[in-house]
Amino acid sequence: MAKGHRSQIKRERNESQRDTRPSAKLSYARVSVQKACFVLDAIRGKDVETALGILAYNPRYASTLIEKLLKSAIANAENNNGMNPANLYIEECYANKGPTMKRIKPRAQGRAYRIEKRMSHITIVLNER
Repeated sequence: MAKGHRSQIKRERNESQRDTRPSAKLSYARVSVQKACFVLDAIRGKDVETALGILAYNPRYASTLIEKLLKSAIANAENNNGMNPANLYIEECYANKGPTMKRIKPRAQGRAYRIEKRMSHITIVLNER
């Protein structure tokens, strides 16, 4: 039987399973998952310099958010993991559904239509080649 308190045993077990790849996450981004995925699909698997070039000239609103997030992930890789930014590529990038703000739009004859303002959680995971 393992020695130590249950929380200590869990902490040691989680240490061995921790993901060491550099990443960055943007929570509650005011863009829908579908619109964010259009941009994420364009940069998935590319090296960092190419991805930054694609994002700089992409006209979509989500590309500005993802560009800032990618620069943050590169800085995390450089400062926390000591990786060379020239060797980095985007291993994973995905957008998960966040909460939805419900709003009401008045329409004709006293009716009310619901408007859903969707949010997403965007994650970028890098790795070294």
